[in-house]
Amino acid sequence: MKPLKAVTLEMSLKPFHSTDQNDVEVVCRELFEAWKPLTKHAQTVCVLLWTADGSEILDYDGREDAELEWCRYIGGANPLLNLNKETDPDGVGLHTRWYLYTKNPPTFTNGFLKRLITTLKRIGTEATGKPILVGETFDPGPEFAKSDFKYNRHREICVGASMGQKSMVCCYATLNADSHAYAAYPDGIPDNTPFGTFFGKQAQRFLTDLGFDYLWLSNGFGFGTETWNVNGATFDGKTFYPEKIEETQRRILDFWRLFRSEFHLPVQTRGTNLTTGIDFATDAVNLEKIYAGDFNILAPPNSPWAAINGDFGLELAGYLSHIAKLPAYENDPDSYLFRFYLHDPWWMNSPWLDRYESQPHDIYLPLSVSRINPQGQTVTPDHLNLLTVDNSLGEMPENCVNEVIPHLLKGFETAPDAPAPFVWVYPFNEYHENASGNIAKLFFEDRFIVQAINNGLPLNTVIASDDFIRLFADSPDFLRHSVLVVPVPANSSLLNDALLRFVQNGGQIMLYGALSSADEKLLNALKIRNKSPLTGEMALETHFKGDIFRTGTYSSRLFYDGVLTDGGVTESTDGSPNLSALAVVRQNDQARVVLSHTSDPNRNGGGIVWCRGSSSANAETDQDTAPLARYFALAAEQFGYSTRFVLRSPQTPAPVITLHRNRNALWLSAYNPDTTTDIHFNTPLGAPLLTGFETILENGRSVYRLPRAAHAPCRVFVRQSVGGVLQCKERAPVSYRQRHKLEVNGLRDASIYVLPLDGDFQGLELLLNAQQPFVIGEPFTPKPVETAFGPALFAEHVTGSLQISDLFFPPESSQS
Repeated sequence: MKPLKAVTLEMSLKPFHSTDQNDVEVVCRELFEAWKPLTKHAQTVCVLLWTADGSEILDYDGREDAELEWCRYIGGANPLLNLNKETDPDGVGLHTRWYLYTKNPPTFTNGFLKRLITTLKRIGTEATGKPILVGETFDPGPEFAKSDFKYNRHREICVGASMGQKSMVCCYATLNADSHAYAAYPDGIPDNTPFGTFFGKQAQRFLTDLGFDYLWLSNGFGFGTETWNVNGATFDGKTFYPEKIEETQRRILDFWRLFRSEFHLPVQTRGTNLTTGIDFATDAVNLEKIYAGDFNILAPPNSPWAAINGDFGLELAGYLSHIAKLPAYENDPDSYLFRFYLHDPWWMNSPWLDRYESQPHDIYLPLSVSRINPQGQTVTPDHLNLLTVDNSLGEMPENCVNEVIPHLLKGFETAPDAPAPFVWVYPFNEYHENASGNIAKLFFEDRFIVQAINNGLPLNTVIASDDFIRLFADSPDFLRHSVLVVPVPANSSLLNDALLRFVQNGGQIMLYGALSSADEKLLNALKIRNKSPLTGEMALETHFKGDIFRTGTYSSRLFYDGVLTDGGVTESTDGSPNLSALAVVRQNDQARVVLSHTSDPNRNGGGIVWCRGSSSANAETDQDTAPLARYFALAAEQFGYSTRFVLRSPQTPAPVITLHRNRNALWLSAYNPDTTTDIHFNTPLGAPLLTGFETILENGRSVYRLPRAAHAPCRVFVRQSVGGVLQCKERAPVSYRQRHKLEVNGLRDASIYVLPLDGDFQGLELLLNAQQPFVIGEPFTPKPVETAFGPALFAEHVTGSLQISDLFFPPESSQS
């Protein structure tokens, strides 16, 4: 695997049960020795200290002997949520009260923290041979340590309500006067001091005085007022307020300018739980201007919240939307971060053990993510953070280290190195330039794509729309073998024109969103006309085969309220024979199309799937509505990609799937929330044979019942009319010429594609029905072909077993 720029070991102070220097050094050595198999792959090793909640920065007065309020609690240190006496009558829940993590936690001072940082750097360098950087954290909320500054002296800066009323610090708040002495304000805080100015000055003093190297901004700080919820400065849950966008985004940018004019060390960010479009629509977070502001920040990584609520669609969509563009961090325009939720030092859970059940799906899914940069290169993360290496009791369990490291290394080693089968063309710039336009559109479109990923759409590569436009103009074959997933572009836009040329050139697109304001040329290409909008409840009719249920069926009910659904449904077919209406809604005697496929003989095989989209955000309807996002994912079958599910019931959550390419193989990663689910796969090359699995071939599709977490390569694809059991398994080479061997069994008059490692035909050997010692086979003449997944060998009428060996060429040797 390629070296990582940094591996960051996040930790609280809980493992340090004593301030004795010998005891401190024992813990530091244990830390670095345990993670050495991982950190040896990094250029730099970082330790990110969760000292408290950031109030240690706000309260800092410059004295090394000042006692430090620190994260010594389990549960919320500043409980602000209302007690629910019915569900917690005795008030023992962790959101109701806090507990000390040990009977007599030590007392720490600023001076101890300074000594600890020095010790971490010295012992870390000795243990790893790498430079060691130590980071400090700031969190806007009430969770981690008691804060007199936030919740007594300066409650005016707490605007967000994610953990109770006035519980979260807003970055652009203004401080009232304060007579306390602070390091940067020895005479107190003047009235109306911008929080960004105060925080920047205090952080610069605190981090510099104690020896920190960088700052981590936690839980969305710097990215709006409500960084966990969709309610924000420009959306109250029912109504959008576009008139507030300009002023609110100015305030956020003012925070960054004021803060960075005072604080000069690198800044890393956690970001929100949401997507770029949702953040802008609901909280006026202009990520484009923040990224372009020369603030030397690392872009927000994948959110850890999927471990808590199982919303991996939101994690992946948020991650992709945040990295469509990147800020230059430490002068590198391609650096970004993957973060894994290992332990929680506050809330008495260790996600690896309990939330993930020791399954690596939240490693392999986000590590299948990639971005295509302005040069057209496929870029993967080069920073890795582990939240955290210690648990709520201050333990650093060795078994978690040993279990997680192999998956992390494999995830990075098998990361994408080419565009995936599905590429999200994300209108990063266009969304942010929509300040005076329809911000409900951004919210609706990003919400819908989250639902689509949660319903099996394998979307894990992103490119910014302006980069796509330019690269496609330079090379008409750019992304020719990927299906583009794109929101309906703005009328008369460059993106609109580029997409139409892409389809005319034989490309395939999956569009989503309302067409009520679409370009006339796009409407003509889609064979759709707009009529008067329908709102309210509608009946859905589908016209294709979908999932199978052991009990029940999907609802046939949809609801469009006009606010959360970007208006009513206006779209109607124009009667063209080139349009297939895959799903239609009816209301009284009116009909509208909501899912279609358009093909045209003059497009060189190009086609467009379009989906109107729907919203599950309406509280009145989300319990019993048709899953249009699932039908959108199923419509990828129009382009040869089929993922049909056999589910226990319509309420059974669907698998989350990603597909990516590595070394000319197609890799599947999956989170399967219900392991009784069967998945029927097909691709443009045929049924995929996942390495290490048996499959039953049914109707040309390979059927799998995946474990909770799956991560498997596929180098073999089969088409055969006869069903039955097939397998693709690793075999021992037992040969001086063969380095790696696969064996495929169960072939019956099959057409078969084999993807050679790295596309190297010379290094691939295929033997049909070989016998011991497996060096010759029956006559067999595969031919090289180019495919959507890379170079392949293709053969027809294959029956029996096929041995697939990667060869290596040793030096000449003599036989004695």
